[in-house]
Amino acid sequence: MEKKLSLGLTLFLTLCLDIPEAGGRKDGASGDNPGDKHSPRSSDTKGGRCSYTFIVPQQKLTGALCLNTQSATTNHSEVAVLRAELKRQQEQLEKLRGQLDQEGALALEIRALRKESNSMNSRIAQLYAQLLNEVLQKKDQALEQRRVENLLLNATTQVSRELQSFSQNQFIARLEKQCQCRDSTHQSSLVGNKLQCECLKITPEIQEGTENDLLLLCWSGQVMNEQAKSQSNVHPNYIALPLTPNSGPWRDCQHVLESGETISGIYLLRPQSANRLMQAWCEQSRAQGGWTVIQRRLDGSVNFFRTWEQYKQGFGNLDGEYWLGLEHLYWLTKQAQYKLRVALEDWQGRQVFAEYDSFRLEPETDWYRLRLGQYQGTAGDSLSWHNNKAFTTLDRDKDSYTGNCAHFQKGGWWYHMCAHSNLNGVWYRGGHYRSRYQDGVYWAEFHGGSYSLKRVSMMIKPT
Repeated sequence: MEKKLSLGLTLFLTLCLDIPEAGGRKDGASGDNPGDKHSPRSSDTKGGRCSYTFIVPQQKLTGALCLNTQSATTNHSEVAVLRAELKRQQEQLEKLRGQLDQEGALALEIRALRKESNSMNSRIAQLYAQLLNEVLQKKDQALEQRRVENLLLNATTQVSRELQSFSQNQFIARLEKQCQCRDSTHQSSLVGNKLQCECLKITPEIQEGTENDLLLLCWSGQVMNEQAKSQSNVHPNYIALPLTPNSGPWRDCQHVLESGETISGIYLLRPQSANRLMQAWCEQSRAQGGWTVIQRRLDGSVNFFRTWEQYKQGFGNLDGEYWLGLEHLYWLTKQAQYKLRVALEDWQGRQVFAEYDSFRLEPETDWYRLRLGQYQGTAGDSLSWHNNKAFTTLDRDKDSYTGNCAHFQKGGWWYHMCAHSNLNGVWYRGGHYRSRYQDGVYWAEFHGGSYSLKRVSMMIKPT
């Protein structure tokens, strides 16, 4: 394109320079004629200026070429719309800036919360380590206490063996002196009433018993005189026995009833083929009488969260809350076939019972395993689930649970996984209680596991 433009300009200049020379020659030729009138004008033409005409090359245009010949006019409506749009966008921009500020403040707050959470986590970890250390220390203390208890038990056993090594004749003479009896019956008269103080003869069968059993047997013959003298039921060492013509001992409370004793109270028992004496409360006024009470709860005065040895020997107050003892239960249920009656009372005074047609315990070598018969009654069956289960205490874990149920239930029982009944648990006042575990005195079929009963008693009787 540039070549074409330069070529055109060259040709144009060439033509422009050639045209005046040609005109001069024509004027000169005609000036030779003497009569030419236009000679002055020709001289003017020779001396005239050359005019130039520039040809602008065409631009290469594409599309339509429009030319607006009208003057531009202002459109006020479009300006107003643009201004409104601009204002709307400015408002939206300010809104976004506000949201950005809020999100920034929220991010700072989240950062502060994360920092606080990290500090709390470190504090919790520190507290957990401290608690774990304390638990380990308490565990060590419990092991040390158990070791000391075992040492004490061994020492007690050794002392008992030393006591049994004394001469039997001297021992019997001392007992007879304490009883203040002779071979015959000693009678005394107080306040016009003839009371009999019968000191039993020391037979070879009785000689096989322990010292405490023989002392208890001797004391049972003297207690009636003590009651008559004091006219009170308070005794410094023992709970007063009811006045009976015969001081026993009896096989069980059914034997007491058959002997004519119809008053409920504490009686001296000695199971057959057992060289041991025991005291128990005989219930003669309920369900035809003859019931030997083996457990009773009524006021929460006795703690039932005990060790194996305590549950074995028995504990509590015979005229209040007590547990007869697993070893006593074993010898009682061994001499005949017994049935069990569980009497329950809630805090509204409603009384129900559960009765099982057979009840016995295995020896200690089998952890006093429970053997139970068929159920009948009004309380619902909450004990059959524990049938054939070993007895568990806080220091002897024989249940089917991974942990020790006695620790959760706060008592001793024939636990399974863990309990449908817990009559040796914590005695809570008022019925429904709040505790981390179900550790109240409950019978699941009667008010459930979160209701602690007011009165409970377990009684056995030969069938």
